[in-house]
Amino acid sequence: MSLSSHVSDTCYFHIPAVLWDRLPSWMQGAEPGELICPHIALTSNPAPATLYNDDYFWITKYMCLELVAAMAILAIFIPLARKIRRGGPPQGRFWNLFEWGLLFVRDGIARPAIGGKGADRFLPFLWTLFFFILFCNLLGMVPWCGSATGSISVTMVLACATFITVVFSGSKRFGVIGFWRAQVPDVDLPLPIAILLKPLLFCVEVLGLFVKHGVLGVRLVANMFAGHLVLVVILGFIAAAAHSSTMVWGSVTAVTVIGCVALSMLELFVAFLQAYVFTFLSAVFIGMAVHRH
Repeated sequence: MSLSSHVSDTCYFHIPAVLWDRLPSWMQGAEPGELICPHIALTSNPAPATLYNDDYFWITKYMCLELVAAMAILAIFIPLARKIRRGGPPQGRFWNLFEWGLLFVRDGIARPAIGGKGADRFLPFLWTLFFFILFCNLLGMVPWCGSATGSISVTMVLACATFITVVFSGSKRFGVIGFWRAQVPDVDLPLPIAILLKPLLFCVEVLGLFVKHGVLGVRLVANMFAGHLVLVVILGFIAAAAHSSTMVWGSVTAVTVIGCVALSMLELFVAFLQAYVFTFLSAVFIGMAVHRH
């Protein structure tokens, strides 16, 4: 099995073989240790089940993990919102931790980047964005799971959500024509030069608007995919040394495990950092849309 299959979207989860043996046959994948994802046959005589087989509709691994992240967010924040609505302060470390997270996004990201209390109307979007990315990143630290944010499809959808919010909020503030005119900075130029330069500036700014949102999605997937791929490669050293002497294999295993633990701690930090960076840049782009250059 290729290393990339461990960090890419598939139609199965890797689980320990001891658990795989106890699964019913319809949940077992083609190879030992594969827990097959939910799927629906679209034809009466489907071919063998694979992710890219048009005879099936697949709920893929990353779809399942995104659903888990969404359900976890609902399970945490709906009760928290009810506690706050009743006027009672959240009690306990668990509830205070997530309330602190909400306040951090509001006071540390939204209001500084967008500006004042006018940023509060964007908080539902930014809160959802931050915690969804964070939970998806943290699921990548769970054995036999994966990080949905390691897929370019997922991160580009998140970037498109930010892009739509930017265009909609800017158009609502200045009007559709006014928003696109506002992409050109107000520069006091002589009329002949303005006629020449302002269309060029408009093209550059509009192109930049698309590029910076595309880079927003690429940045997240690159960081998450690369970190997990490095972990898989390092763990592969143990298998590569399996046919060597016991001393060599033991030494490689010990060094590899220590390295993976240290890198996992770094990945845990990156999970929080990338959720912050994505949300912060989204807030910056929204702030640029609702305020003229």
